[in-house]
Amino acid sequence: MLSELYINNLAIIEEASIPFTDDLNVFTGETGAGKSILINGINSVLGQRITKDIVRSGCDKAVISALFTDISPSVAAKLDELGIDHEESQITVSREIRADGGSTARINGRAASVSVLREIGAMLVNIHGQHDNQILLDPERHIQILDSFGSLENDVSDYEASFRELQEISRKLRRRAIEQKETAELEDKLRKTVEEISSLELSEGEDAELETEYRTAVHSEDILSSLRAAQSYIDGDDDTPGATDLISDSIRELSALSEHSDRYAALCKRLEDIRIEAEDISFELSNERDGIDTDPARLAYLSDRLDRINSLKKKYGPDLSDVITAGKNAQKKLVSIGDLSGEIEKLSLKRDELLHRVSEKAKALSGMRKTAAEKFTKQVENELAFLNMPDVKLCADIKHGKLTETGLDSVEFLISTNKGEEMRPLSRIASGGELSRIMLALKSVISEKDDIHTLIFDEIDTGVSGRAAQKIAVKLKQVSRHQQVICVTHLSQLAAMADTHLLIEKSSDGKRTYTGVHKLDLEQRKQEIARIMVGENITETALKNAEELILGSV
Repeated sequence: MLSELYINNLAIIEEASIPFTDDLNVFTGETGAGKSILINGINSVLGQRITKDIVRSGCDKAVISALFTDISPSVAAKLDELGIDHEESQITVSREIRADGGSTARINGRAASVSVLREIGAMLVNIHGQHDNQILLDPERHIQILDSFGSLENDVSDYEASFRELQEISRKLRRRAIEQKETAELEDKLRKTVEEISSLELSEGEDAELETEYRTAVHSEDILSSLRAAQSYIDGDDDTPGATDLISDSIRELSALSEHSDRYAALCKRLEDIRIEAEDISFELSNERDGIDTDPARLAYLSDRLDRINSLKKKYGPDLSDVITAGKNAQKKLVSIGDLSGEIEKLSLKRDELLHRVSEKAKALSGMRKTAAEKFTKQVENELAFLNMPDVKLCADIKHGKLTETGLDSVEFLISTNKGEEMRPLSRIASGGELSRIMLALKSVISEKDDIHTLIFDEIDTGVSGRAAQKIAVKLKQVSRHQQVICVTHLSQLAAMADTHLLIEKSSDGKRTYTGVHKLDLEQRKQEIARIMVGENITETALKNAEELILGSV
């Protein structure tokens, strides 16, 4: 609940520290005393939009601070989620507005964005006034109201858990389907790699051998010509003696001299060795000539195979050994790739089973909501009839769509404020006073289950008096038994019901205007309620009536 509000330099409020109790707190005061400023101050710490004009004239900044105690578990959980410390179930929320238009917000002394302030504020306080019935005007909140009224929280939680499980299975199935597609693409790529490399039946060092053969084949005619010439120089021909013939002649000449000297014999032996070596070289030259292939088909084969090998080397190389390794690795990966079809089939079956279960739970939830809606709208209509709005008809427009986290349903409250009028969304109701009373009726129905502890009604009495005013006062008193209620009013009946009566009073020292906020005792309450009833000329009768009104409200 809101335990204390501190205001400094906010419009005509120079400084005020306002305590609240956990039941019915009522503000009264003359028109223009500053009640709207007070509401603006509370709005500012709840993260609502403000302007620099709200800063007191001549001051650098305005400061508004609110202490909330006994915060709900949902607020505590949100603070934990945001990493904001909180102790003893209380927090302090503050807003500083500078005259230059800037502002800063803090929660428990820690800087916070205005959006965070607004998010936390919406969980702490509901403000209901001429333009502040957000919970009524937002159809997305209506399903929460209905579920709360019908005590469907456990059913909703059970459904949400199943729905989240369905979402997770569906996400996992989508991931596996993507993985299967990627695996199929990888498998296709690996298979092509294996086929591309294995089709050549490569061997280590083959490229170097082929290069050598290819170069030989390309220059085969020149090589053969040179080989033939070299061999003819060694062997000679019919017209010209060769090197072996000449060496043989040298050997004959030296052989004749060998008997004269061992030195000639040694030279002759050396010449014999040369002749044998020359004949051997001639034999090898002949073999080389026989080994040279001048077949154009072979040259074409060599060219094509080298092109294919070089292409693979560019793709998987740089070396032929890298190509061979790439082929082996691709084959190993092909063997190791798992088949996801079995897992996908199991996930599909589980998803279908969950989808059926979630659908059944959603249908059951829809039925419970329909039952709750009938009871809820009837009770709210009864409350509105008590609040002198007997012709108001309320219905919950429940539409069914696709499965979402809240089920199959979307819920919007529709209302007809007069007999014969069609049902319309609450947002199309023009009267702020009507909205406030509708909200009061709604809160009366769900007050025991509402997670928001503080309700603020700004001039809920607009346009009502007499018996209707008394009924509004009674209803606010009833709501305050379960939630803290803060109310700005002009009604004596409502002021008399207050557990804490606060007076907003404007004064002037001749130079500046000041607004103060004071908690009233019994005698002061009599004076203020008498003023509300009869104006400034307060009589003994008015005071007596005020006293009876207060005592009758206890």
